[in-house]
Amino acid sequence: MPNFKNGRLSEDIKREISGLIREEIKDPRVRDKLVSVVRTELSGDNSHCKVYISCIEGEAAAKDAVKGLESASGMIKKHISGVMRMKKCPELKFIADNSIEHSAEISEMLKKIDAGEAEKES
Repeated sequence: MPNFKNGRLSEDIKREISGLIREEIKDPRVRDKLVSVVRTELSGDNSHCKVYISCIEGEAAAKDAVKGLESASGMIKKHISGVMRMKKCPELKFIADNSIEHSAEISEMLKKIDAGEAEKES
């Protein structure tokens, strides 16, 4: 049976980290990029949380943003434990992901295919 509480907590953590990235984190490695939290995976005992970070500029920019988020992880954990009133805040592990860059590439391919079909119809 799936643990629905775990899924809700994971989504709440994702929402809080996304808000912090937009408003609170001043690190230029994070602030100067279009950083997005793709997904979070919370362990069964809520002791570890993997946070997947993606950047539209590419995976290299996402890796740089991960370094900035790792340096701010203490502040992020303090905020999460205060807002969500958790007994123990999970250890956050930030992982670079290239899903936004990949989806942008797919979108460009689909536009090219659509433009090619429009030319055939003309």
